[in-house]
Amino acid sequence: MNDDINVLICDDSALMRNLISRIVDGTEGMTVVGKAMNGQFLVEKIPLLNPDVIILDIEMPVMNGIEFLKYRKEHKIDIPVIILSSIAEKGAFVTMQCLELGASDFITKPNGSVSADISSVADRLVELISSYGGSYARRKHGKSVRTTDFYANLAADKAVERKLTSTLGETKAKEFLATRKIEPRMDTPSRIISAPASKEPTVITPIRSGGKIEVIALGISTGGPNALREVFKDIDPHLKQPILVVQHMPAGFTKEFASSLDKICPLSVKEAEDGDIIQDGHVYIAPGNYHIVVEQTLGRRQIRLSQEPQRNGHRPSADVLFESVAKVYQNRALGVIMTGMGRDGAVELAEMRKQGAWTLGQDEKSAVVYGMPKVAYELGGVQKQVSLENMASEISKMAHEHL
Repeated sequence: MNDDINVLICDDSALMRNLISRIVDGTEGMTVVGKAMNGQFLVEKIPLLNPDVIILDIEMPVMNGIEFLKYRKEHKIDIPVIILSSIAEKGAFVTMQCLELGASDFITKPNGSVSADISSVADRLVELISSYGGSYARRKHGKSVRTTDFYANLAADKAVERKLTSTLGETKAKEFLATRKIEPRMDTPSRIISAPASKEPTVITPIRSGGKIEVIALGISTGGPNALREVFKDIDPHLKQPILVVQHMPAGFTKEFASSLDKICPLSVKEAEDGDIIQDGHVYIAPGNYHIVVEQTLGRRQIRLSQEPQRNGHRPSADVLFESVAKVYQNRALGVIMTGMGRDGAVELAEMRKQGAWTLGQDEKSAVVYGMPKVAYELGGVQKQVSLENMASEISKMAHEHL
């Protein structure tokens, strides 16, 4: 048995099948083991090819993506599925249906010239295959696969170095950054890059004791759609504090995502809008392509959206949210960082901890990608690591204890 991540592609477009195949086969550690032109052929090929991950189109003849996901659920097939989605309004609605039926995540199909869109699609596709397929391959088949980490090179970022020096002090910052230098990101995904091994966390001494929790700020990325469904379906319905969420997701999808969470969450969930007054017991999802920050004016706290440059390769960015919460709430907040590639949120969660805020991080075993929570933990920004299964109860418990 080889240690490659085995990928099965299902799309009725021969062009798209070939496009995805070129990306996958051009990445070290990944292999296309088969292709199918509709869900029925996919069903037939699964037991023969034993894939680690499935790339699935939605609109196909004979058996479409929705129908396959229903079949998958009924027959208890646990192979992770990554959806190929359009960015149209209808596409966003159907994509959320796919997530509700058990799909792991999605990528948006390239439009227009293939050559013009290939790099952006390739990066995202490799990340998702590496994350979901790699996790499944290790767990089910005992493969020694590595994971992609394009954004963890803290040592190459001068702005991060300055921030860490401010938060940790010059000596601790230099010691930490010396352990975080990895291979630079490549323009094309020709290989999988491994993140450095986990290390003992830096010790942060808060400048004030933890106070009452007045807000909960949560940052999450790859693996987030399903993880947030787990958290919000089990969150305490009597939770008083507002929850602000950054989930890395393209523009056009976050409104439907918030709506899908609202169906299963006992609290009110909505896509955040500029000027929203932050209300207790409400959940606000940052809209795609907008940073979300908290602003205090005349005694009222409200949400502001901006299209300032990306942070850590993302907009919205968890770092931007956490930075804002650290300034406005100081020690009267709970910061939570969960599954995700790279480092977004890690540096500013450490700043929240320095200000005296309470903090939680998802543990390695339950995270699809132990990237963001890992860096936050190593920086000393995580007080306690929690499994996905226990995250809702831990958040609820802390929110009640420090009300």
